[in-house]
Amino acid sequence: MKPELDAFWMPFTASRHFKKAPRLLVKASGMHYWDDRGRRILDGVAGLWCVNAGHNRPKVVQAIQAQAAEMDFAPPFQMAHPKAFELADKVAKLAPAGMNKVFFTNSGSESVETALKMAIAYHRARGEGQRTRLIGRERGYHGVNFGGISVGGISGNRKMFGSLLTGVDHIRHTHDPARNAFSVGQPEHGAEFADDLERVIALHDASNIAAVIVEPIAGSTGVLIPPKGYLNRLREICDKHGILLIFDEVITGFGRTGAPFAANSFGVTPDMITLAKGLTGGSVPMGAVLAKQAIHDVFMTGPEHLIEFAHGYTYSAHPLACAAGLATLETYADEGLLTRAGQLQAYFGEALHSLKGLPNVIDIRNYGLVGGVELTPIAGEPTKRALGIFLDCYEQGVLLRYTGDIIAISPPLIIEREQIDHIVDTLRGAIQRAA
Repeated sequence: MKPELDAFWMPFTASRHFKKAPRLLVKASGMHYWDDRGRRILDGVAGLWCVNAGHNRPKVVQAIQAQAAEMDFAPPFQMAHPKAFELADKVAKLAPAGMNKVFFTNSGSESVETALKMAIAYHRARGEGQRTRLIGRERGYHGVNFGGISVGGISGNRKMFGSLLTGVDHIRHTHDPARNAFSVGQPEHGAEFADDLERVIALHDASNIAAVIVEPIAGSTGVLIPPKGYLNRLREICDKHGILLIFDEVITGFGRTGAPFAANSFGVTPDMITLAKGLTGGSVPMGAVLAKQAIHDVFMTGPEHLIEFAHGYTYSAHPLACAAGLATLETYADEGLLTRAGQLQAYFGEALHSLKGLPNVIDIRNYGLVGGVELTPIAGEPTKRALGIFLDCYEQGVLLRYTGDIIAISPPLIIEREQIDHIVDTLRGAIQRAA
């Protein structure tokens, strides 16, 4: 191992394997990275689901540089700066009707923790303090803090960390390959899976449940698209029992589904939306929680000189992040990027589904500009087939992502048709070589 690689303990990485043959990125622009060997790499996963407007966009770069020169930091507790209010207003104007309050964080994980705390505190503030239970979903991913992995449903993210939060339960996932394999867009079957929430409510009693949190599209588990009517049914059940519904849109937010948010695409308005990634296009860490006016107003009681919601972070609404967010939203608007995935969805889906019939391909899923290709695992060696294909694609100059034995594709929204073709053709070759 090279000594200069030793100190960094890498996140979510097979570190020993990586450091034997490191993949180092040194430059980025538009749709591409460049590695330390000088090779140009087509970015097929928007960095890490986040670089929605492409890399190093001029307005974003200039905004960050200018803000760093003007003011590097402003304390967010009992103080503020103008760009925080400006960005919150612009985000709220993109949201579904009634979701007009924005609380800033620094990541998707922090956004989830904030939303969970907000839900529990909301019920307490309105006189139902016994509503403390939280309901997640199997195969869900909600970040890596204790609240997030507690409501999350990916076993590998949970097994090392003890008993996690108490008072958490999970409804079943929506994956149904027997009926829905190779669905183009939303699967036809599975709306009834939402009724599993009624089972969990019957077990714990609705009077004890604060919130349900789901990803509209479950990204990190391998791109699970919600069956038609599923999210609508979850909304109906939550309304029936007075339970808050939280959409985790850290991946789907800011244009991934062909609308500002998946809530817009699927026509279902939750009570809160967690955001991050596309908010600044990955240029500066930032997250947010969108909340309905009614949730916010419950906290606005008591003496005005007292803090209403005892929560926040040192770097909430950081000036550099706000500057980056404003420039990113301006870039989205200038280029029509928040709806571009809808325009490319049919082409992207057709290209991706052309992989059907290749060796070991057992399912393909897509919506907007996100897709997943599921592979037969190698017996006794889970994830190894997908890892090999991921590495092969990288050597061919295309960066994708693998999760379990699923290859995920989620390119920047500026992608062109010929680049979609190049990604799919590269993946096709790698799958054939891995057979």
